[in-house]
Amino acid sequence: MDALHSATLTGLAARLRRLALGGLLLAAAASAHQGHEHHGDAGAPPMAGAVRGPDVLAPGYGPLGFDSPRPGTYRLPPIRAAADGEVLLASGARSRLHEVFGADRLVFLSFMYTRCPDPDGCPLASFVLQRIHRELGRSPDLAGRVRLVSLSFDPETDSPQVMREYARLIDADSSDDWAFLTSASMQAVQPVLDAYGQGVERIYDEAGRYTGHLAHILRVYLIDPARQVRNIYNVSYLHPDILLADARTLLMEADAQAEGAAGSAVGASPSAGERLARALDPPPGLPALPAALRDGLSAERVALGQRLFLDRRLSANGSLSCASCHVPAQAFAHNVMARSIGVEGAGLRRNAPSVLNVAYRTRLFWDGRESRLDTLVWSKLLDESVLGNRAVDEVMARLRADAAIEQGFAAAFPREGLTMKTLADSLAAYLTVLVSGGSRFDRWHFGGDGGALTDEEQRGYALFTGRAGCAACHTIGPDHALFADDGFHDTGVGYAHSMGKRARRDTIPVGDEGALRVNLAALRGTEERPYNDLGRYEVTQHPADRWRYRTPSLRNVALTAPYMHDGSIATLEGVVAHYDDGGMAHELQAPQIRPLGLSEAERASLVAFLRTLTDPAFADPRAER
Repeated sequence: MDALHSATLTGLAARLRRLALGGLLLAAAASAHQGHEHHGDAGAPPMAGAVRGPDVLAPGYGPLGFDSPRPGTYRLPPIRAAADGEVLLASGARSRLHEVFGADRLVFLSFMYTRCPDPDGCPLASFVLQRIHRELGRSPDLAGRVRLVSLSFDPETDSPQVMREYARLIDADSSDDWAFLTSASMQAVQPVLDAYGQGVERIYDEAGRYTGHLAHILRVYLIDPARQVRNIYNVSYLHPDILLADARTLLMEADAQAEGAAGSAVGASPSAGERLARALDPPPGLPALPAALRDGLSAERVALGQRLFLDRRLSANGSLSCASCHVPAQAFAHNVMARSIGVEGAGLRRNAPSVLNVAYRTRLFWDGRESRLDTLVWSKLLDESVLGNRAVDEVMARLRADAAIEQGFAAAFPREGLTMKTLADSLAAYLTVLVSGGSRFDRWHFGGDGGALTDEEQRGYALFTGRAGCAACHTIGPDHALFADDGFHDTGVGYAHSMGKRARRDTIPVGDEGALRVNLAALRGTEERPYNDLGRYEVTQHPADRWRYRTPSLRNVALTAPYMHDGSIATLEGVVAHYDDGGMAHELQAPQIRPLGLSEAERASLVAFLRTLTDPAFADPRAER
């Protein structure tokens, strides 16, 4: 090891002992705080009040200023796949990053370098990880299930011997729970840094000489055993209490999945094999899958498609995945926004419909512009407003940089591997098996369970198939019901928007029964920029197709608010009122849309019936299925 660097490490350990940081190796941090007075426990971190001058230590050095979140009461959806790459262990042996992570471990990954002079940089990360390391040794629920990984992005200085000495000085050299890594060269580690979004730049003095220091933004990554990044922490949020709560939340999720605890507080997602089995033997109310879609299905392809569905690298800037708009926990729809948000916050024109049972649809998208799931995939990937990609090669290059993804495609498509076609086929396979049926309606109508619906719900069904005329478009067959005719109809909603016929609402629903009054005059000038949407006409260019949109399925409709192609109606009661009032009468409106003259009780019965169409697997919209 370089003599100067060795002396730096040795001297730094002595200074840190004087600062009572428990033997933590923070050379620059020690220099920055040398001479400061620290009070309290010998093992406690320095507090902000003990620092002279304008410096204020990061929150991670002191007690958390608020109650940490209770594990299991929240979710950490996957952000993106965790990249792999070649690394050097502290022993000098070559390995792969994913091998270091371990097969069944949660991982906190920190990028660092041993000479970092910023106390709120690498020293902070090492301090926080040391606190977590101590907790691993005394908490049975964490023991053997969490691994800490510190990877240097300064391989020119941080040799395996330096990293070994670094580990020794912070009393972690003999621990299986904390790995200290470097790389053979900057060229070797750069692809890993790029994949994680960890920027690093050299700092030069006024004469253009390299100072030996690097500029970087501190980030620590929480990675699950499936190699998905679940959280990214910066200086403001890097605190042991927060990281430990997040780790316990993911471990509870893993335990619930292992125990088959569907509907638990943290939810459990069916395996690829379970989804495939359900699709091939669909629940009551659904027909058999089309033969063309059954051919080629496999658990490996479904699992790969599910992984890609959650992968934010499918968007140009790594911010969105398919699941960002089609949220599994919300019956694969999106309850938060009336209309979807695309890459870089672009407001889109249409609501994100549920993709459950999409395999049965012969026309896809609100305007029916696609008819195949594999072509649907690339239609979205190359939509610059949605996922932002400008070319096929953009997407393929990002995925090919991940060896684990390449291996997944090799297993699912042995003869082809990762190609433009197999990418579409894998996502199409996952969409194919997202089937949903077996509701209380199905038990009553197709299963002969006379007690499955209440009297009011049965009155709602009679209205649905009779005087209200809903079943004319939301069809029910003799042995199955998709509640959609795959036709295109003008319900008055698109016309009302284009012609400015709909008055702005001055009340906003709050909770189940409340409402918030809005002063529209105070909002004048802040209105959304007008946009036009002509529906099916944009595909066919036939004037008669203006404002016609594909009939959505009503399965799980109670879970997929807001409604209509533009998300303009917030509740089922509002939808029933729209049709009862006759839509927005104009020349092209579908003849089925007419005033119905329903009583308040009849409207309520219709809504009650619609709520019987919920798949019991999605009965709790907070649980991801």
